[in-house]
Amino acid sequence: MKKRILGIDPGLATVGFGAIDWQQSQTKEQQTTVQMVDFGVIRTSADMEMSQRLCTLFDDLHTVMEDLQPDLVAIEKLFFHRMANTIIVAQARGVLMLVLGQRKLPYVEFAPPQIKQALTNYGKADKAEVQEAVMRELDLDEIPRPDDAADALALALTASFQL
Repeated sequence: MKKRILGIDPGLATVGFGAIDWQQSQTKEQQTTVQMVDFGVIRTSADMEMSQRLCTLFDDLHTVMEDLQPDLVAIEKLFFHRMANTIIVAQARGVLMLVLGQRKLPYVEFAPPQIKQALTNYGKADKAEVQEAVMRELDLDEIPRPDDAADALALALTASFQL
């Protein structure tokens, strides 16, 4: 069985995305493999009006979904750090949820400590430890950049561990 998992790290200025292919062998041992497919970011400019930024996210997320054809999407749950920032991220996340609903794509959500626990066995790991785990799990030569894309790959990997 093979699944394409798309991780999305929501934001307004930068949305990270990262896709992996997860495959389970049909042998008695049922071994699984993961392979990185693509990663990147969607950016919106602070010079744009909020409505235009959300429209850009909407259009670009549809393009990402069309290009990568995910079977499952993993999204970071909202993390309440600063209320003003949380509201802005919630608006961008709402656009993402709309795109997923329109495309009838299943999704899973993970809080930051869940992602850290899944990748490092420590729910309070720092960003560098998580990024190194992403690099190791996907057998990459270097940490994916920018950080938002690495975070999205971490989300996709976390979802793959639950399949």
